[in-house]
Amino acid sequence: MLKGIDPLLSPELLKILCEMGHGEEIVLVDANFTSQTLGQGKPLVRLPGIDLQRASAALLSVFPLDAMVDQPVAFMKVCNTADGYLSALQRTMLEQIAATGAAAPEQCEAVERFAFYERVKGAYAIVQTGEMQPYANFLFKKGVISEPLAT
Repeated sequence: MLKGIDPLLSPELLKILCEMGHGEEIVLVDANFTSQTLGQGKPLVRLPGIDLQRASAALLSVFPLDAMVDQPVAFMKVCNTADGYLSALQRTMLEQIAATGAAAPEQCEAVERFAFYERVKGAYAIVQTGEMQPYANFLFKKGVISEPLAT
């Protein structure tokens, strides 16, 4: 155990987060996601019984989002819905992300299902939660923690 570190962040997951460089992406997905197929060759951490909100809170407690891109957060758009539609869980997640100061709702991009799968193929790692709600799939782009440039 470590002080100040969410106990949900296992040594395996912390190692993956530390290894990632800025601009690389990690995907937080629901229990139904095809993580084994899309995640071939990349680290896969399973958090059975843990919902998406809890896993996201733990991850974002240590994971800086990329401030150099317009939308460091992406999520899977619900199929066959109008643009702008959000499920109740997606609305809650966007509110949670905004409340932490990690990203404002306009910095979170809805991505069509198959385009989301393509993004996953390029991600560094996948964290599969026990979330049972469909379309509970989010992607986070890593930023940097730095001090201002010396002049």
